[in-house]
Amino acid sequence: MIEIDGAYGEGGGQVLRSSLTLSALTGKPVTIRNIRANRSKPGLRPQHLAAVNAIAKITQAQVEGNELNSNEVFLTPNKVVAGDYKFDIPTAGALSLVLQTVFLPLSFAKSKSYITLTGGTHVPWSPIWDYIQACWLPVMTSLGFRGDTQLEIAGFYPRGGGRAQVDILPPKSLKPLVCLERGDLLRIEGWSGVATLDLSIAKRQKHQALRRLYEVCRNTKIKTVQVPSIGKGTFILLKAVFSSGSCACYSALGAPGKRAEMVADEVVDQLLSFLGTDGCIDHYMADQILLPLSVIPGKSAFSTSILSQHVLTNVQIIQKFLPVRINVTGRIKTPGTVEVEGVRL
Repeated sequence: MIEIDGAYGEGGGQVLRSSLTLSALTGKPVTIRNIRANRSKPGLRPQHLAAVNAIAKITQAQVEGNELNSNEVFLTPNKVVAGDYKFDIPTAGALSLVLQTVFLPLSFAKSKSYITLTGGTHVPWSPIWDYIQACWLPVMTSLGFRGDTQLEIAGFYPRGGGRAQVDILPPKSLKPLVCLERGDLLRIEGWSGVATLDLSIAKRQKHQALRRLYEVCRNTKIKTVQVPSIGKGTFILLKAVFSSGSCACYSALGAPGKRAEMVADEVVDQLLSFLGTDGCIDHYMADQILLPLSVIPGKSAFSTSILSQHVLTNVQIIQKFLPVRINVTGRIKTPGTVEVEGVRL
């Protein structure tokens, strides 16, 4: 039994999700206590409960504590089984985080899985769906993982109600990642979108971003899109692509009273901050790529624009389940490098 203190590090939902994924991958039972202890509303919220139930379902696990606001979960997994699954979040909780929790275990199942997810697709404090499609999945594909995603309905905060379809296939071969130098900036791609609002708002976001990025990269193109949704919302995502093949993605969301130009400035500020460093991978991906690299045999290494607390927390959780060597160079909240010597499951 692996015991995890959910108050470790930033004490948020990441500790829970990483522990669930690793338990499913290794078949090791896990006890997670003090879940989200450092959050204003500790314990399992709907999106976290959905992740627990999703892992329990795909592993046919014995589970205790899987109820709202619970601060302890006990999970004893069996073998991961491929299948046709539906995972529901009845609120605007981020369905992207549930996807990331089950993606690796289902990748190592013997056959293809079909996933339907409902909940929030464009909500604060989590990867928006466009980040999953434009950045996260392409990076996972470059490592050898295989999946296909389709957004059917967007779910904005606070209504949620989004729906996405994901197919997950076993990888043909996996390869480590080496990305220490990003090379030249080739282009910036972007998507500026609205749901049940006038397209002119997306155009204002786009034009503000283009005005600020013109001198940085003249090869910048941003598409305006209108996405189906039961609620109102806006978003903008920017993706910088480099000659090394690496990319960095940042996004921002609209809100009542938040001008379109402010939304654009928010995402441009993030991207410009990244470009001011030598990092090869943005700090969001640095956290999200650690676990996949840990189950790919061989040596991986990457530089990142910011070493976040999430990265350091994930290192500790991973090493409780797997004999993985991970070396982090640099100080928190500054650029750094991460080396991972992955293991075969």
